Amino acid sequence: MDWLKEMTSLSTEEIWANYLLPWGTQIVMALVVFFVGRLLARLILKGVTGAMGRAKVDPILTNFISTVLGSLLLVLVIVISLSQLGLETASLITLLGAAGLAVGLALKDSLSHFAAGVMLILFRPFKVGDYVEVDGVAGSVDKITIFSTRLKTPDNRVVTVPNSNVFGNTMTNYSEEATRRLDLVVGISYGSDLLKAKRLLQEMLAADERVLKDPEYRVAVNELADSSVNFIVRPWVKASDYWALKWDLTEKVKLKFDEEGIEIPFPQMDVHLHKEAEDKA
Repeated sequence: MDWLKEMTSLSTEEIWANYLLPWGTQIVMALVVFFVGRLLARLILKGVTGAMGRAKVDPILTNFISTVLGSLLLVLVIVISLSQLGLETASLITLLGAAGLAVGLALKDSLSHFAAGVMLILFRPFKVGDYVEVDGVAGSVDKITIFSTRLKTPDNRVVTVPNSNVFGNTMTNYSEEATRRLDLVVGISYGSDLLKAKRLLQEMLAADERVLKDPEYRVAVNELADSSVNFIVRPWVKASDYWALKWDLTEKVKLKFDEEGIEIPFPQMDVHLHKEAEDKA
């Protein structure tokens, strides 16, 4: 090797002056740049994290951004440190870019989930504890992460939905508003007293404390169906009372109508048989 032969032919002073001193200086400078760069990166990361905390950014997004930013700053510090050694960093940067592109293509679905997760955290269409329906699944939001949203169904099943499926489909949030309208359809037979049935429905709603006075409830004849006269019963309730009132009111209507002689029809079919004369002779 030419450089080794050249070094063996030099004196100690020449080796020190031509090789050890310049290389040592470069190594020391690279180490100084590395440690100072790491210190600056930590200060920048601390400042960004503090700013996001003051802006009340979601902790999940804060942790993720801090991790990504910290990794990028560390790579930048390493590249600058290597440049102090006289190494060609352009090829290294090109290699890192190609590797990043390959990883991005391999993880494109995960990146899609991540992007949707960021949008969910930023725009907050729902929060933990809300009862929602997303991607055909209904349940209470248990956890929102960068890549998926976890729901708990009323029968205590845990369903994990990818964030891209959540953000890319229609979402229904049943807990967003403090009040909800309960829609019931109550049918009575054509032979029953219509005005009496309407009065009984109004009295049941007026007597229940869970029914809100404002907006006012509504009881009206909605349809003259094939076998029944259908009322719409629409009280407004607190969102937390929705299901309890729905079940209680359905039971009360049946019991009260039975007590007052109001018939609730059910589908039925009359079959008439005609016997033809055996002999027409």
